Amino acid sequence: VYHSAGQVQRATSITRRLEKAMNFHEQLVQFRPTVTLLVLTAADWSSYTDFPVYGMPHYTDQQTLIVAAEDNPFWKSFIPPLDQLPADLRKQIETTYRNSNGEVSMEAFFDLLALHELGHAFYQQGGLKMHRNWMGELFCNILLHTYIAENEPEQLPALTVFPNMVIAGGTNGYKYTALQDVEDRYEEIGKYHAKNYGWYQCRWHHSAGVIYEAGGKALLTKLWNALQQQQTSLTNEELLLFLDKAGAKPVADVMRYWERDMKKKP
Repeated sequence: VYHSAGQVQRATSITRRLEKAMNFHEQLVQFRPTVTLLVLTAADWSSYTDFPVYGMPHYTDQQTLIVAAEDNPFWKSFIPPLDQLPADLRKQIETTYRNSNGEVSMEAFFDLLALHELGHAFYQQGGLKMHRNWMGELFCNILLHTYIAENEPEQLPALTVFPNMVIAGGTNGYKYTALQDVEDRYEEIGKYHAKNYGWYQCRWHHSAGVIYEAGGKALLTKLWNALQQQQTSLTNEELLLFLDKAGAKPVADVMRYWERDMKKKP
């Protein structure tokens, strides 16, 4: 673990949670990756990564994870005008995301995303074939939601309220919404359409919660074993059948009902 000057406390907090998550997932999948964590201030960000958006956690290779040490404009950009929200949703956001300074910030949500990124290290170093870009992202959110639900259930509001808020806002203003767009323009959307990419992630976060509720931590183990064994490429129809047979029908349903579920409110 490395961190910018003055960020010992934050780096320690993130590291402890990552270690707990690694231990938990190792018990489920019998594998443990190696990760080098960099917790960076905005001033140090560009010295270690060329990713243009400060605050978006990411890897510079399969082992080096970059996360933000400070609240930032990217996180704040997802907060809608609170006075324009329904009263119940506004209360949820203010209760869940008000920080120690009394400000509403998405920091509590983004703090959990280091666990999402940990999922990438697990499947990449563990030799799993994800078959689709969206599957790789959804898989990481399944790991994240499973860990939080099983080990830190008090953090479930921080994990779920924000994605539900984004989904409830609809798709106006987003250039891309189809799963196939993620396959065709994965790097472009991630680097140059950050809020659009955030919308996709919110859909996958919500789906991960549905998947966990359907199958618990046992479903994660089934999915891991199946993806580790299936190294041959699959068509869309073959992928759905493969997931169904692997005992991961709720995962297949994300693909099967993506367009239909876009019209639903969480």
